[in-house]
Amino acid sequence: MLIFTVCPAAHAAGNVATAAVILMHGMGRTPRSMHKMERYLADRGYKTINLGYPSTQADIETISKRFLTPTVDRCRRQFPGASIHFVTHSLGGILVRQYLQNHSLPPGSRVVMLSPPNRGSEIADWLKDVFLYRWIMGPAGQQLGTSADCLPNRLRPVDVPVGIITGDATLEPWFSLRLPGPDDGKVSVARARLEEMADFLVVNKSHGFIMTNPQVMEQTAHFLAHGRFDHPRDS
Repeated sequence: MLIFTVCPAAHAAGNVATAAVILMHGMGRTPRSMHKMERYLADRGYKTINLGYPSTQADIETISKRFLTPTVDRCRRQFPGASIHFVTHSLGGILVRQYLQNHSLPPGSRVVMLSPPNRGSEIADWLKDVFLYRWIMGPAGQQLGTSADCLPNRLRPVDVPVGIITGDATLEPWFSLRLPGPDDGKVSVARARLEEMADFLVVNKSHGFIMTNPQVMEQTAHFLAHGRFDHPRDS
């Protein structure tokens, strides 16, 4: 059964009036983790759908087929002619990439990924054989490694503008010891990138709370409206 909430737009300006945003939480989280972002975007005129899915109970391909496909189809029916954007946290970004392997989005659609393990995570490499990790994170957790045969590294480039925001602050130093270079406690900055991304931004935030940060919410809305982030100008 699909689990999502629809937040009505408070006001609309320009093409925002004809745009929907599907928000997707990360591994082991719920739609509640994206509620603050949802309200922020709804207050700026977007029609929002905060999608819940069983992140630890199935593999990425199955979750994408059972949850993303019917949700996008429902959006097309409910908001005919609208652009359909995505705002995702962590695993949510990989699910959207999986969906876009065999589907397309309406013209003008964009994707903002927050802290996505687009090239996997060394944390998954480290813990994949640990029983407790396998039990808690389920099949999708086994797919997020860094090897060439892991799912994130096998996905083809997506044909939609993607903006990526990731963090370089950690609240989990024991995990950061396993990650090369700057990281957010779960994903290194380098492994959040995509070759086809339209823009990339690093903020001083941690993995678990990046979606609630005011700067990140503002930059997310800017990318959805303009297809790029609002980078500080050099003085």
